[in-house]
Amino acid sequence: MALKIRLARGGAKKRPFYRIVVAEATSPRDGRFVERVGSYNPMLASDNTERVVLNQERIQYWLSVGAQPTDRVQLFLSRANLVAEKVRAENPKKATPKKKAQERAKAEAARAEAAA
Repeated sequence: MALKIRLARGGAKKRPFYRIVVAEATSPRDGRFVERVGSYNPMLASDNTERVVLNQERIQYWLSVGAQPTDRVQLFLSRANLVAEKVRAENPKKATPKKKAQERAKAEAARAEAAA
């Protein structure tokens, strides 16, 4: 039984409210969960203390048992100093232009240099 600490959406249309829950990885997003451990209200101002509410004792327990937080929940937990911040690896090779685009850029630079 793989456990996740994740968000379950509630609230009305265009007015989201999320519960932070511990659930089995295979259960639906808003479906069955094991325990509710907090809430997240994105409609509140970012400096409001009620925006993210966490039950830190229970979250520590579930992390010790092996529950894995999702990316968004890990961000909340890292801001509360419960887990380390996730390092986002960037792939610079993927972001570079392809071969033909690099050739066009070199040609454009050569033209600009010749004009000057």
